[in-house]
Amino acid sequence: MPDTPTAFVFPGMGPTPFAEAGRFMLTNPHARALTRLADDVLGYPVFERYREGGDYTEAAQVAFLINCLALARTAEEELGGPPLVCTGPSFGEKPLIAYAGVLPDADAIRVTALIARELESFVAVEHTDVVTLSFTRTPGPLLREVLAELDERGEWYEVSCYVDHDFHMLSLREPMTGWLSDRLRRDGGLPLYTMRPPMHSTLLGGLRERVAASVLAGLRFADPAVPVIADQDGAVLTTGDAVRTMLLDGFTRAMRWPDVVAALRAQGVERVYVCGPDKLFGRVRATTDAFEVVTANPRWAAARPRRQSSPV
Repeated sequence: MPDTPTAFVFPGMGPTPFAEAGRFMLTNPHARALTRLADDVLGYPVFERYREGGDYTEAAQVAFLINCLALARTAEEELGGPPLVCTGPSFGEKPLIAYAGVLPDADAIRVTALIARELESFVAVEHTDVVTLSFTRTPGPLLREVLAELDERGEWYEVSCYVDHDFHMLSLREPMTGWLSDRLRRDGGLPLYTMRPPMHSTLLGGLRERVAASVLAGLRFADPAVPVIADQDGAVLTTGDAVRTMLLDGFTRAMRWPDVVAALRAQGVERVYVCGPDKLFGRVRATTDAFEVVTANPRWAAARPRRQSSPV
């Protein structure tokens, strides 16, 4: 166990330069072993499919899982043991369940690929006019004003992510994104990017049911070897059933990162390793004001001393 109370954070997925991620998959022994396993599980060369392009393709999602998991195992070697707790906002739930031993690596890879397929088929026909807009410089009082104006207009919306005290993601009808961006800017808000399909929304209830029935059915979720902090509310999860519910709830419940930070602090965590390519969770003030942050990304791993013993 590390001397400093430490947590591992598996970040949400964002666009990652292939040159950096692909090099890591070829050079890191943990990533190489996981890539070979993924090839066997999925029946196609993951690295080659990933290289063909697309930020959020099935292969890109599996590659992100591989790299996050390999980085966590590299970090554990450096620390000399597992962290006190671990958490995984949004997509980070998938490498989290493998790292914590809730699912074997092979099952976590298969689940990641199958969820990607189910999501693609679901959003091709359902709620095609809904997107998720991320924005910052919008503290709670301003957010409430904007939401009240959407209510007055009779518009549907849901807050999908609470990232920081002034950083949020809102799902709404795509024709309203122009109005929302202008309204935010008027009071100093900063719209960032629009995501399609929407995320963490009750509109994805049908997808949640499909994944439960067709992807997770028959899988045994073991109790985690390291306690898990749920990204929806900061609850401490110690059973496999609770982690399974968290994974399914990720489709329909908002992600609340400030609640996760509060839960980590309540556990006594002083340092977090963000295990994966990350441009968000290790950078927002909610995280940097609370912890020492180690950015355990491929560049960090490349700078670590080479070990003589490596997985094969």
